Amino acid sequence: MESNQSSLSNILFNIFIPVMILNKGQKIGLNPTQALFIALSFPLCFGLYSLIKEKKMNYISVLGLLNILFSGILTILALGGIWFAVKEAFFPLLIGGFVLASSFTTNPFFKTLFLNPAAFNVSQIHEKLDTPEKQFQFENLMKTSTKWLSVSFLVSAALNFILSLYIFTPLADSLSVTEKQELLNQQLSQMTVTSMAVILIPMMIFVGSILYFAFKKTTKMTGLTMDQLFIK
Repeated sequence: MESNQSSLSNILFNIFIPVMILNKGQKIGLNPTQALFIALSFPLCFGLYSLIKEKKMNYISVLGLLNILFSGILTILALGGIWFAVKEAFFPLLIGGFVLASSFTTNPFFKTLFLNPAAFNVSQIHEKLDTPEKQFQFENLMKTSTKWLSVSFLVSAALNFILSLYIFTPLADSLSVTEKQELLNQQLSQMTVTSMAVILIPMMIFVGSILYFAFKKTTKMTGLTMDQLFIK
């Protein structure tokens, strides 16, 4: 996740475009299997590009690939209801678990985000943490922020599960496989749009608050201004 690719590119190629292909593929003449393979090609190619260029694994591409793979398989098998609810909750729950576990290590996840030399003035931050007490306080800040960040993923998992149960209603046995797939595509589209307002925006506010808290604490420890924390 330390890739220098922009957040917009990551979201566009790993999430938005593949989901749109899965949702709208049948309208342009693709069957569910064709739509799945085309959708998978975007996070796969973007991940390989990042690996070659950055020499690092793009974990957003990996998660996007898995997410699209599970969505596509469930659609092809015409499985709705609780299956999609579990899928929608599983990925943020998995991420939240890994983030939480990292807070008990010497390299908490938030620290890898915060001490990114491409965005933050890392050398100056370290220079200002010039006493063991300040270094201890900073490490505790990184661990605390990581724990709060994990909460955002866990809350997202719960909201995803509840929203999915509401949107992905059980499919009637009287429907054909094709009709079930079309209905699932409609529900996927509704889930994508609704989750933006119900889940994504509140989570962005939550994460933004965590970042602001970490920035304010760091400026107090180091004596640097907010502008000095960032590379211009």
